[in-house]
Amino acid sequence: MSQPQTATTDRDHGFVKALGSIDALFIGFGAMIGFGWVVLTGEWLSGAGTMGAILAFVVGGIIMCFVGTVYSELVAAMPHAGGEHNYLIRAMGPQVSLFGSWAITGGYISVVMFEAVAVPKTALYLFPDLEFVKLWTIADFDVYLTWALVGTVTAIIISWINIRGVKVASLVQTFVVSFLIIVALMLLAGGLTGGDAANAEPLFTGGGSGFIAVVAVVPFLFVGFDVIPQSAEEINLPPAKIGKLVVASVFLAIAFYVIIIWMTSLAMPASELATHDLVTADALTAMFNSAIWGKLVIAGGLAGIITSWNAFLMGSSRLMWAMAVAGMIPAWFGKLHPRYRTPVNSILFIGALSALAPFLGSAALGWIVDAGSPAIVIAYFLVSVAFLVLRKREPAMDRPLRIGGKGNSGFAIGVVSAVLTLVLFVLYLPITPVSAQLAWQSWAMFGLWLAIGIVFMFRLPRGVKAGPNAENELLAKVRALRGR
Repeated sequence: MSQPQTATTDRDHGFVKALGSIDALFIGFGAMIGFGWVVLTGEWLSGAGTMGAILAFVVGGIIMCFVGTVYSELVAAMPHAGGEHNYLIRAMGPQVSLFGSWAITGGYISVVMFEAVAVPKTALYLFPDLEFVKLWTIADFDVYLTWALVGTVTAIIISWINIRGVKVASLVQTFVVSFLIIVALMLLAGGLTGGDAANAEPLFTGGGSGFIAVVAVVPFLFVGFDVIPQSAEEINLPPAKIGKLVVASVFLAIAFYVIIIWMTSLAMPASELATHDLVTADALTAMFNSAIWGKLVIAGGLAGIITSWNAFLMGSSRLMWAMAVAGMIPAWFGKLHPRYRTPVNSILFIGALSALAPFLGSAALGWIVDAGSPAIVIAYFLVSVAFLVLRKREPAMDRPLRIGGKGNSGFAIGVVSAVLTLVLFVLYLPITPVSAQLAWQSWAMFGLWLAIGIVFMFRLPRGVKAGPNAENELLAKVRALRGR
C-alpha cells in the first residue's frame, strides 16, 4: 500500500493527511463496488439482455467519466474536505451549495443504508437458519429480529472504525478491495474456462425501456469516485494527482462491472436467471461445479459492502461536517473527535440511520437505490454547471489540473457533462414511455430528504454572493444572527 512520507495535520480544520495514492484510489473504486453486482446482475441481464446490460453500463460509465473529469479539475483547484460544498458555494453561492451538497449527502446515505440491508441478505445466503423472532411484514417480506440485528451490529462496527480515524478506515478499505479484485479475477477465469457463449443469448431484450431501466441504476452504482474529493484534506498528494485518481477510479469501475455482467451471462441460460436470488454467486458455483465458489462470491459481496459502506460513511460525514462549519446546518454536525480528528457527530448520525435500515426489510433495497439515484444526479448536474461558471467567471483561477488544456475543450467537456446529467435526471421523471419506474416509497424518501434541505436552505442569511470568500461571509452572518 502506498504510504505518505509523513502524516501532517491541516492547519485550518485539523484533519490528518494520512492517505497515499493507493489509499485514495481504493476509496473511490471501492465505493463504487458495493453489493449491487451480486444481487442485481440477474435483473440487468433479464431486463436488457447481455449486450444491452453491458452497453447500458458503458453508456452510464461514459457519462460518469465526463462528470469525473469535471470533478478532477475542481478537486485539484479546491482540495478541501466537503467536495461539492466548496465548488458550489464558490460558483453559485450558499443556497445552491446547500441544496446540491444536501442532495448528494442524501445519495451517499442511501448507499450506506442499502449496504446495511444488504449485509443480512448476504448472511442469509451463508446461514439459511438465521431468521428468528418475527417482528413484522413489509412489502411481503417478513422482518426477523436476528436478521435485522446482523445489519445493525455491522453498522456499529463500521461507524466505530470510521471514528477511530481515516488511516484505520483506509487500511480496512485497501485490504478488502484487494480481496474484491481477486474475486472478480476468479469470476473472469470461471467464465473463460467453464462458461457457454450460448447462454449469453438473448443479447438484447426489453427494448428501450429495458435499456433505460439499467441505465437508471448506473448513477447509484457508480457514485463513489466523488468520495475522493470529500477526503481531499486527508490525502497527502499534490492536488493534480488527486484529480487524476478520480478519473482512474471510474475506469476501474467500468471494467469491473462489464466483466461481472459478461461472465455471469455465460454461466446459465437466461431462462434460469429468475430462479436465482444471487445470480453472480450461483454463476460461479455452476461454472466450477462447486458451492465453495459461490460462497467465495458472497464473500466478495460482503467485501464490496464493506468497501462501499466505509467509503460513503467517510464521504457523507465530511460533507455534513463541511456544511456545519459553514453555518448551513446545525453546528453539532461540525464537531471533530478530540483525539482521532474525525467528524464524530456526523458519523454517529449516519451510523444511526444505517443501524435502523435493516428493520425495513429486504424490500428497502430497491426503494433506497431509487431514492438515492436522482439525488446524486442533481448534485452531478449542479457541479457540472459550477465548473462552467468558474471557467467563465474566474479564468485566472489556479487550476493545477486543467482538463482540455488551454483551449475550449475543457469547457466543452463541462457542457457535455451538464447535458448528460440533466438528461439522466429527466429519465427518472414519469413523463416518457421509457422513464424509470420508481416506487412511491422511493419518491417519499427522496422528497422528504430534499424538503429538509430546502428548509435549511431558506434559513440561510441572504445577500452572500458567490466567490472565493463566500463561505467566510456566510459564516460571519450566521454568527451575527446567533449572537456570537
